Amino acid sequence: MPTIRLTTRKKAEFIDITADVRDALKRLKATEGFCLLFVPHTTAAVTVNESADRDVAADILTALDRLVPWEAGYRHREGNAAAHIKSTLVGASQWLAVESGEPVLGTWQGIFFCEFDGPRPRKVQVRFVAAASDLVIGQ
Repeated sequence: MPTIRLTTRKKAEFIDITADVRDALKRLKATEGFCLLFVPHTTAAVTVNESADRDVAADILTALDRLVPWEAGYRHREGNAAAHIKSTLVGASQWLAVESGEPVLGTWQGIFFCEFDGPRPRKVQVRFVAAASDLVIGQ
């Protein structure tokens, strides 16, 4: 299973991994089907959103900070409860349709790794499930 490896540079940031996902699909020889992206971390996430204007990602981070402030009397002793909550809200996985070996995205959409407790090394696991019409049965 291909793994996208990255090192985040900030406490909270969105990193566009669209090109990395495309490369992983090529390595998998993906054609038609579905791609599962999974982030095996409890303080990070993955999402699809606008990639044409970087201010959108900054606005989402700002809104999440307002919704889930870093200091709010949480009981989690490690001190990063806000990152866990943000990860839960955004989600640890995304399913994407794949056509002609490419992730199906809207005109302005990109795929983002979401860091909420960095900087640190991270990874995104990529799985491809072929459409039934692409499966060769009996061989």
